[in-house]
Amino acid sequence: MHSSDVLPVAAVSGRSTAGDALACALQEALPAGSQVVVCWRDAQGRVSDSSTPGAPAPLRADAAAWLERDPPAVGASGDTRPDRIEAAWWLEDGSRAALVAALPQSMPTPLRAAWLAMARRIVAADLAAVRAHARAEALEKSERLQQALYGIADLAGSGLEMSDLLSRIHGVVCGLTYAENFYIVLYDDVADTMRFLYFADRADPFVADPEQVIRAADMPNSLTLALLRHGEALQGSSTSLRELLNVPPDDFHGPDSADWLGVPMRRGERVCGAIVVQNYDTPGSYGEEDRALLSFVAQHILTALDRVHAREELERRVAERTYALQLSNRDLQAEIIERQRSERLQRALFRIAELTITSDTLSRFYSQVHDVVSELLYARNFYIALLSDDGERLQFPYSIDERDMIRESRRLADGLTEYVIRQGRPLLADRNRIAELHARGEVRSHGSAAHCWLGVPLFRDEAVVGVIAIQSYSRAIAFNARDQELLTFVAHHISIGLARKQAQDRLVTAHGELEQRVASRTRELAHSNAELVAQIGERVRAEQKLTHQALHDTLTGLPNRGRLLERLGQAIAQARRDRRSFAVLFLDLDRFKLVNDSVGHSAGDELLVESSRRIVAAVRGEDMVARLGGDEFAILIENIDGLGAVEDMAHRVLRALGEPCWIAGREVFPSASIGIALWHPRYRDGIELLRDADAAMYRAKGLGRGRCAVFDEEMRDQAMRILDLEADLRRAINGDAFVAYYQPIVRLDDRALIGHEALLRWRHEKRGLLLPREFIGVGEDSGLIEEVDWILYGRAVAELARGGEGYISVNVSPRHFRSGDFADRLLRLLDDAGADPQRLRIEITEVALLDDVPRALRMLRTLRNHGVLAQLDDFGTGFSALSYLHRFPIECLKIDQSFVAGLVGESRPESVAVVRAIQALAGTLAIHTIGEGVETEAQRAALRELGCVYGQGFLFGRPAERLATGAVAAMPTPAGDVAAPAACAAGASSSFTG
Repeated sequence: MHSSDVLPVAAVSGRSTAGDALACALQEALPAGSQVVVCWRDAQGRVSDSSTPGAPAPLRADAAAWLERDPPAVGASGDTRPDRIEAAWWLEDGSRAALVAALPQSMPTPLRAAWLAMARRIVAADLAAVRAHARAEALEKSERLQQALYGIADLAGSGLEMSDLLSRIHGVVCGLTYAENFYIVLYDDVADTMRFLYFADRADPFVADPEQVIRAADMPNSLTLALLRHGEALQGSSTSLRELLNVPPDDFHGPDSADWLGVPMRRGERVCGAIVVQNYDTPGSYGEEDRALLSFVAQHILTALDRVHAREELERRVAERTYALQLSNRDLQAEIIERQRSERLQRALFRIAELTITSDTLSRFYSQVHDVVSELLYARNFYIALLSDDGERLQFPYSIDERDMIRESRRLADGLTEYVIRQGRPLLADRNRIAELHARGEVRSHGSAAHCWLGVPLFRDEAVVGVIAIQSYSRAIAFNARDQELLTFVAHHISIGLARKQAQDRLVTAHGELEQRVASRTRELAHSNAELVAQIGERVRAEQKLTHQALHDTLTGLPNRGRLLERLGQAIAQARRDRRSFAVLFLDLDRFKLVNDSVGHSAGDELLVESSRRIVAAVRGEDMVARLGGDEFAILIENIDGLGAVEDMAHRVLRALGEPCWIAGREVFPSASIGIALWHPRYRDGIELLRDADAAMYRAKGLGRGRCAVFDEEMRDQAMRILDLEADLRRAINGDAFVAYYQPIVRLDDRALIGHEALLRWRHEKRGLLLPREFIGVGEDSGLIEEVDWILYGRAVAELARGGEGYISVNVSPRHFRSGDFADRLLRLLDDAGADPQRLRIEITEVALLDDVPRALRMLRTLRNHGVLAQLDDFGTGFSALSYLHRFPIECLKIDQSFVAGLVGESRPESVAVVRAIQALAGTLAIHTIGEGVETEAQRAALRELGCVYGQGFLFGRPAERLATGAVAAMPTPAGDVAAPAACAAGASSSFTG
């Protein structure tokens, strides 16, 4: 695409929209044989001309010379040249025109003057038509850009498959520039791999597989790979770009193109992909504006892809969660059934225990036991078989059977009952199993043949004394392993109950067996005593286990913080006594929260266990590794030879942790940051050592992670300075040491003052006036920033209460939008001060809007209903999603100063394209814009030309304690002075802007 604010034809060919038609039209009013040349220079300094066919070169040179005369002549030439008409003049839009006409014969002065007046009108009309055409073309291009960006945003929110989504995005890009040959590639700069997400090309037969990961080593001569590593947009023929990037030709990567344009896609400072268009036929088909436009569209395509991936990830996690809930529900149902079964079993066991006391005879006891078993199992055919006292016969004291009504006592033989007694374990046998045992000669049938038979042994003192059996004669009823387990459990309690009942009966029937029972009871007591001794030993082991658990981590088995502090106390005492040095390493896993959030806490626990194993393997046997909690570990290294040995140990641990591992089916590359604290006599206890090692760890993490840092005196002094600054900050809040500075916001046309932005300054009692960047970090860490914000709001509201005109805007950070009462509190502040809420504006960032969309929308509507309007600050540097902006009641977009600064200089095409897109968006939403950081007249003029109405910056005034009044004069920036940063730190309170 070409710029929409220049003459589209003249800028390319030097001719008007009708070519030489303008000169020919003027020639028609002159005598035959006349030659006419018209030249003009537009407001941007571009020169164009129109001439009749055959006009000589000297005539053209004369017209150009007239165009450059200063001051320009107006009117026809004098009588000295009656065969020439020469003139130059200014047009209403600031452009300049000149013409020279050569006549074949003399022409009276009045006729020459009349012709010249007519010529000036025709030239003005022709150039006005050219400008109107250019403006119409610019509007059309802006509308196409807006529709394209809306189209990409809508596609990202649709439910299309990825292939359909990318195909439609390709169609959108084709509407903006020539993109018949177009592809999208994603890049992993850590693994140095890429994936061709989409590929459409009329000359290259390559078929892209979006899931195929291509290593950079497999495509060393790829121009696409060179673009990704270069990190900046590239444009030109394939041959010239290969020469520029030192990439040798390779037919494997497809045919060369006459014009190739690729732009990277970025997340922050990292290149994560690129989009490429190419033309095989026409060289130079893409220009700087195509590059800037495609770069802007590329970021929106990346945003669309991120939203699609986020939606797919959300759907996957929802599916996983649904499946997990289904499994949990199934397990819960099974648990309920098992619990009901356990309750029935428990009731049965209680009933059996009760029967041993309440049943007056054994026959009644057997009958009642049968009733209990019938409640748990199919027991229509049930019998109890007992060995006689001499062990030679099998007796059936109780039997209920559909077919064998009576079971006679018999000598031990080879029936199923005897088989269970011999084996001493349960038997579950169907008809085939019974036949198999019969064929092997292990059993012989007694009575009617059962379809399914289940028998379990009855024990007394670990000896088999009988069998309890149930059987079925129907194919429809069969027993299973669960029934076997249940009957075995019941049989155990029946054995106990039966033994008790038999013992009671023997006591009643035979007083002579008293001594035998006493002896039996004595044996039971001895057994109980042995069990008691065993229980005492078990309790001692449990106490030892609890002691171990109190000093060790339950997940990894490593010593915990308490145990580490004990060892540190011993090491400090030994160091003071023997003057032997030691060191403490404080280790924190990098991005551990990402593992927990992405694959779950169980995977995080697995990573912790694997990390602890690697750390222990990397240190010496006498060193102590402890887990302090979460993803934090500590290593105590004693008997060291100096700092070098400790650093070698730290790097060995980092290398061991950095090896890849598989966690929850994913390959993970863990890393860690290590802080080192060496023993020094100033340390009083182990807590101080851990504190300094922890501080050194944060230093290592701040230097880029995956490294170690040693705690030194500089870090100690810095910590003390931070503590002092935090104390000063608390005193400043209580002592009213914060002041508000105000920077003017003006109308760009006439510098008329429309408002101010309130900025915060700290008047420190010793260090003087401090800018926010000097205390923002301490304020964020200590949580005092919100109190400081409200001090600024109070200053601004008090200033509004004094009266005057124009509004005051205050910056509101995302943390305020997380508080549900922010809007009510701000409105109360206005009401208490008696200030007009319609003169207050709040400036918010896109992060505040997207953090909690429903809450942010509710707050903004509440404030707007009371007259407090909202402005979107630093627009274009953040998420900049068009799909959400129309939902919020935004009154103004503030164009970030990085784009304003780029309007002048090498980056002008990119900045112009971005600002024009922002202006088009603002115009569609019926909101105005404010350009931030305006420091020069050139920037002011560029903003006005692009349609921006208001501006703010050092050109109009620096922040001051008093409000400006009236029109603001230009204030050039002194040499060496620069504008303060737009924001002091990520996540910082926006009250500190400026």
